[in-house]
Amino acid sequence: MTARKAVSENDKPRFAPHVRFTFDRRRERWVVLAPERMLIPDEISVEILQRCTGEASLAGIIDALSGEFDASRDEIAGDVLALVQDMTDKGVLAS
Repeated sequence: MTARKAVSENDKPRFAPHVRFTFDRRRERWVVLAPERMLIPDEISVEILQRCTGEASLAGIIDALSGEFDASRDEIAGDVLALVQDMTDKGVLAS
């Protein structure tokens, strides 16, 4: 078993090569498509995942979301880090 990679605010998350993040017109919502599975993120997750392009650091994503939603940075950081860690653990995101 490989060791779990803990995400940090310095990471620049992006979708793994075999994963697509796309808007499903039939369902009228965003979906994450991976081999033999489909994930349907909630609205908050979509806001985070749309920023996971490999260009912005998690710190930058957290700062942007904190300003956009007028929420405390600590609260946003907790949500962002938890989601990105979960998606990294599932092989959906890489950094």
